[in-house]
Amino acid sequence: MSSEENKAIVRRFMDAYNNRELEIFDELVAEDYIDHVFEEKGREYLKQLFTMAFEAFPDWYEAIEDIIA
Repeated sequence: MSSEENKAIVRRFMDAYNNRELEIFDELVAEDYIDHVFEEKGREYLKQLFTMAFEAFPDWYEAIEDIIA
């Protein structure tokens, strides 16, 4: 995969995140994703975590200022 393809995936992830389109994570996040901070596994866990964060901080937005691959 090229650097530009990697960057496009990260941009797509951030767009899905900022638009609260968590169903897109099914395409972008590995099914066996591991969160080493909270010691949890799975894509569904990640979507639940972000859903809780969005409820607590409805204006939360992440911007990519620079991207290097």
